[in-house]
Amino acid sequence: MNPPVYSARLAAEMLKVPAKALAAAMDKQSYSAEEVWELRDKLAQHPPSVGNRKQLFLNFKGGTGKTSLSTSYAYRLAEMGYQVLVVDLDSQGHATKCLGYEGEEFERTLLDVLVRKVPVSQVIQKTPLPNLDFIPSNLSMSTMDLSLMPMAGREFKLKNALREVEGRYDLVVFDAPPSFGLLNLNALMASDDLLVPVLADFLSFHGLKLLFETVQSLEDDLGHVLDHVFIVVNSFNATFKLAKEALEALKEHYPDYLLPKVVRQCTKFAQASSEGVPVFVADRDCKGAQDVQALIDLVLSRLVSAREGAQKMRAG
Repeated sequence: MNPPVYSARLAAEMLKVPAKALAAAMDKQSYSAEEVWELRDKLAQHPPSVGNRKQLFLNFKGGTGKTSLSTSYAYRLAEMGYQVLVVDLDSQGHATKCLGYEGEEFERTLLDVLVRKVPVSQVIQKTPLPNLDFIPSNLSMSTMDLSLMPMAGREFKLKNALREVEGRYDLVVFDAPPSFGLLNLNALMASDDLLVPVLADFLSFHGLKLLFETVQSLEDDLGHVLDHVFIVVNSFNATFKLAKEALEALKEHYPDYLLPKVVRQCTKFAQASSEGVPVFVADRDCKGAQDVQALIDLVLSRLVSAREGAQKMRAG
């Protein structure tokens, strides 16, 4: 992925300052990601705090567009000024590819952290955005579940490993494979929030039922309660009658979790994945990018509101 370059207009929009204020701080025709990050500090334009949160993108059903969504989500959060770490949990390395890298380029993955006890800071890689890092994945990760099986406290290996970098990131975004095993159990136990991309079809209901049963068992057996569960309908095509019927069924069965905005079907996601970039790099004005932004705004509003509510309760 090439280092992004932002026009003066776009940089001002990202920093939420007038063009004059941007020019007064650093008068240029275009700005690098490093310069935008420098200007955030100079102009004191930081996004509202959400604390230090870990968010898992997971669905036991494959083909939901989860990785394209999670990587674009993480990339845009970084552009908005959050410190973000993407953790690729899938041995196919699709999240790594969507950030512009090949997993085979890297000698170390999360396997080295959880099994060989390498400090997580030694596995984290940088991207062209100064505040977006990632932990890569490749086929070596396919042995993870077998390697974890005999270990004591195996469900908490990921949670414990991330303590080393706990305060460094506003958001850690896990991209999980569409399966249930010890690694995904680790991710669930480490996460504060669960984001579940689904398609508007009736096959999605079986995967959702199994996922919610798993989440419930974590509460009952391991005492881990997620703060938020967000279901997001992905790749939605309103011209399909079955899609509209499935959406209505999701509203009926999961009203407390289903986000009110959908991510519409958009060919730019496929183009972005093929180019190894997030959708905001492929075409930041496309409807897919607009919908991911709407998703982020919804999630952040709930996180900020919950955080402020908790702070008031502690103060009172």
